[in-house]
Amino acid sequence: MPNLGVAIVRQYQRGVVFRFGKLRNVRNPGIRFMIPLADRMWKVTLRTVTMPIPSQQVITRDNVSIGVAAVAYFRRVDPVKSIVEIEDVSSAINQIAQTTVRNVVGRSLLDQVLTDTETLNTQIKDTLDGLTRQWGIYVLLVELKDIELPASMQRAMARQAEAEREKRAKIIAAEGEALSANRLAEAADVISDHPIALQLRNLQILAEIAAEKNSTIVFPAQFLESVRALTRFVEGEAGKGVASAPELRTRREPVGSSSSAPV
Repeated sequence: MPNLGVAIVRQYQRGVVFRFGKLRNVRNPGIRFMIPLADRMWKVTLRTVTMPIPSQQVITRDNVSIGVAAVAYFRRVDPVKSIVEIEDVSSAINQIAQTTVRNVVGRSLLDQVLTDTETLNTQIKDTLDGLTRQWGIYVLLVELKDIELPASMQRAMARQAEAEREKRAKIIAAEGEALSANRLAEAADVISDHPIALQLRNLQILAEIAAEKNSTIVFPAQFLESVRALTRFVEGEAGKGVASAPELRTRREPVGSSSSAPV
């Protein structure tokens, strides 16, 4: 139909018309009429194109060989340039995208590739967009979707992660021990000021042990010391009572002598 002078341009397309090989104009969507045999129309789609970038081996800056695959999203924003400036825009973008991914990843460390992919995606996207603007192409997004590591590197990273977790576990356990020691020291200070608190604590421990019917109860040495302290306290109180008895009698004697004087 274009050779007969009639063409249908869809909503997502633009028609670039050449007359005798010379650029004539760009036709919008709808039914478009042309001069038969003189005009020729190339239809250009403006929809976003998804282009997978195949996996390729890349050596990072720290000399680790990895496989990197990505995906790029682009669309044509200038129908004339996408036809006049380059012959096969899809093939060109595919090749330049592979080269850009290899260059950007090759300048980065392995840890950055694994943890800071957002920065790498932005660098690749900006580089591609700068190169394809002259072709009337706008690159929307580039994403690294698959990173393949050697088996030896995977095992080394697994050992590193395990060692890191063990380090954090030991640090947490040490912090718990330090906190527990501080609390025990505070409790010891309180008990030293109140000896009866130690006896109450021992009685509580005995009550917890006695909950098991088949348990053998052993009196701690601290409990015996508390009993001795309590015995000394009782003996001291009794000694104070005996010492106060002669003083009472001494105080009563003057009262008897004063009562006998009148007799």
